[in-house]
Amino acid sequence: MPYDSSDVAKAAINLAISTRASEESIIKELKSRNIMAAAVDIGGDFNSSIPKIIERAVVAAKRSGIIKECHVHEGAVAGATREALAQISMKASGYSIGGKIGIARSGEHLSICIFMSLGLLYLNDVVIGLAHRAIPEL
Repeated sequence: MPYDSSDVAKAAINLAISTRASEESIIKELKSRNIMAAAVDIGGDFNSSIPKIIERAVVAAKRSGIIKECHVHEGAVAGATREALAQISMKASGYSIGGKIGIARSGEHLSICIFMSLGLLYLNDVVIGLAHRAIPEL
C-alpha cells in the first residue's frame, strides 16, 4: 500500500516527539512498513544554530539512506528543514533550544518535523514545525 504525504508526516512527527530510548524501535517499525526514517538531536541558541540544524538534517538523511547524495535530494531536505524552522522562528528566536528532528520518507514523499523546547530560566515552552517535499524516488 503506498503512503501519502500525511502518513509520512505522521511518521516524522512520531519520531520527533519520541524519546531516545524508543527511537530505534520506531525506526525499525517504520522500516517494516516501507517508511525510511531518521532522527537527530539539536540544541543551542536558536539563531546561531540554524545552519547547524539544517546541516544535521541533511547529514542524517544521507547516512540513513533516506536520500541519495545529490543536490536535488539534499536541497529538498535542506529546504524542508528551513521551512519547518521558519514556522517556529517567531517563538524560538533569541532563546536557547533543545529538541529533535524527525525525518521520514516513503516513495516520493519526504517530511521533516522539528520538535523543540525553548528555555527561559525554568519556564519552558514547546514548538513544532513540519514541512513536506516531493522528490524523485530512489
